This record gives sequence, C-alpha cells and structure tokens, in this order.
Amino acid sequence: MKVLIVDDEFNVRDVIRQLGQWEKYGITDLFEACNGEEAKRIIMKENPEMILTDVKMPGISGLELIEWLDSISYNGKVILITGFDDYSYMRKAIQCGSFDYLLKPIEADAFNHTLADAVRSWEKEEEDRHYKESYEDVKRLRMNQVVTAACVGELFNSNELVSYLPPSEKYDLTLISFYQMHHAYPYIQLLDDELIIQKLGNAFALQTDHSLCLVITKHGKWLEIEEWISQQFDIPVRLVNGDPISSLTELPIAFQSLQKALEEQTFRSINRLNDLDEARRIKDIVSYVEKYYMDELSLEKLSNRFFLSREHISRKFKQETGMPLSKYMMNLRINQAKCWLIETEESIFSISTMLGYQDEKYFSKLFKKVVGMTPFEYRNSEKKLQIGSR
Repeated sequence: MKVLIVDDEFNVRDVIRQLGQWEKYGITDLFEACNGEEAKRIIMKENPEMILTDVKMPGISGLELIEWLDSISYNGKVILITGFDDYSYMRKAIQCGSFDYLLKPIEADAFNHTLADAVRSWEKEEEDRHYKESYEDVKRLRMNQVVTAACVGELFNSNELVSYLPPSEKYDLTLISFYQMHHAYPYIQLLDDELIIQKLGNAFALQTDHSLCLVITKHGKWLEIEEWISQQFDIPVRLVNGDPISSLTELPIAFQSLQKALEEQTFRSINRLNDLDEARRIKDIVSYVEKYYMDELSLEKLSNRFFLSREHISRKFKQETGMPLSKYMMNLRINQAKCWLIETEESIFSISTMLGYQDEKYFSKLFKKVVGMTPFEYRNSEKKLQIGSR
C-alpha cells in the first residue's frame, strides 16, 4: 500500500513519517510532496491509496488538491491535516469525500488510530470493488453468450436478452467489424459502458468471432452513438446497419442479414486504414493464415478481417508468398499432416478431418499429388527409416 504526505514544511512531513506505524498497517511505500503541483505529479504516476495533505500551501492548496482528486474520481483515502480549526475546511473535506480531518500538533495515538481506520476502510471498499468487478465480468460474459447463441441460430431466452436492454418499442441493430490484429474487446467494453450510462442499449462481443461486435440500441439513437464512436475510437472499424426490429425474437434472421451485408462489402468506415503500412497488413494476413490454415479460410473472409479487397489480397498475397492462397494453405496442411503421420498414431481419417478435409479419399489423393505417395505409404516409409537409423 502507498501513502503520499503533502506539506510545504519539511519538519511536519518528518514528524508524520516518524509517528506513523506504517509497517503495522501494511504500508510499504511512503512518498512526499512539498506542494500541490508536485503532489499531482506523484499521484498520477504512483496512484497512492492514501493521501495526507496540509490545507494551506503555496500554489495549489490542500483544499484545491482534494477538489481535483474529487474531479478525477480518486477512490483512495484522503486525510486533511491542518493547524486551523475552521468549520469551512471540514465542510469542504466532507463535500469532496475526504476520510478524516486532523489538527496540528499531531498526536501519535490519534494519528495511528485514524491511519488504522483509513486502511480498514480502503481494504473493505477495495474488496467490494473487486466483487463488483467480478460480478460485472460474469454478467457481461453471460450477455455475450446469450446474444451469440441467438446470432448462430441456437435456442436463446428473449426475455433474458430484454433484461440487458433499455425498454423500447423497436431496436436498431449495428454490426461492427474490427481490424483482425487489433484488440477489439477494450473498445467494445468502452462502448458498452457508454451505452449503459446513457441508457441507449448494449454492445455485445460475439464469442464466435472476436473481431465482431453486435450493438443493439433504442430505435432512432444510432447517429449520436456513431458520432461518439468516431470521436472515441482511435482504430478503424466497419459498420453495417440493419432494419429496426420490433421483437428480439427476430434477432437471428436480422443478424444473418447484417453478416451477409458485411460479406458483400456493404459497409461504412470510421478511421480508415490509410495510415497503416500496406506491407505490414499483408504480413498480418500471412501470419493469420499460418495460424488458422486448418479453418475454412477464403479471400472473402480475409477481406472482412483485414479491410482490403479480395482482389488486392489475392494479388499481394501471391507477391508476398510466391503462391496463391489456396496453394499456400494446402502446403501448410500437407506439412502438418506429415508431422502427425510420423509423430502420432492418429488414423488417416482423423488427420484429414483435423486439417479441414471432410473427405478422406480426397485428402489422400491430394497428399499423393504433392508428396508422391499416399499418407499410409508415407507413414510406413518414415517408420522404416527410423528403424533403419537405430
């Protein structure tokens, strides 16, 4: 736990430092500031859990300091220390949420009693904050799961979904697509928090695709939300708006329409990717393919994830790798198949399925075309080589 002592007199700071039973109350770091300006810098850098401040100081006073702390929603404990028994000081301290008010000269027992109370209060509030944050995380995950289930056509409880949204006769749906290599979740959470505060709707992170976010808002409010996004988001996004729905039971069909529009490149952009180096983007695509080559990848899917046209990706991918996307993926799959054939006892059918080939015969034919022998022959030949080398 960190504590900051703010007083323009060195001897006062020294007395406080000597009086406090810091170790007893779990305080590991003591910082000092001789004025309000220095205190601000330390607070922003170190974020102390407790601040002990004088009232009258040159420059920024203690009262101005606690007003500033109140304005930034500081959640630590503030104790005012002063030689003036003035009710106006006490009143201001209370208004700004200060924990206590001590008079100089400071007595050891009174000071440590206040210190102990402040530590206990902070620990209790911190425990409550963690519990609340944990609860909010669980609730947010549940919301995302319910909406994702609806979007993929699974059974969902529309009444439960209604409980996550403000009352409205109709709802507007917007699908937001994030550039694949960006971390979308902090932005989705930021938007979600704003929508909840304004009581306009909710933003849901889809569990099946972390680059997509479905926003459900009260009908007719989207323009002001989009304006907020354009001001707050510093990364590029693509937006697809759908027709309003009067019942959340319509969500599965409405989402399919949004997804189709995105695939057909019917979107609007916020913060275009002009400033992102194209060579870097192509390398991102190659890295993505090398990670997800066993999935069903297509130029269309890559286009939506990396904000480039299919034709452009096709041309640049071949320039970067020396081969078309389909051939590059095939080579990755065949090389992985070789490893599994040598290192595991998985069946040929199992290996072909894991690689994304549902037809074992097609996989074997493809493997032979590339390697010159069937998967079965390749496995046996490698085993013979291993035995011969012993």
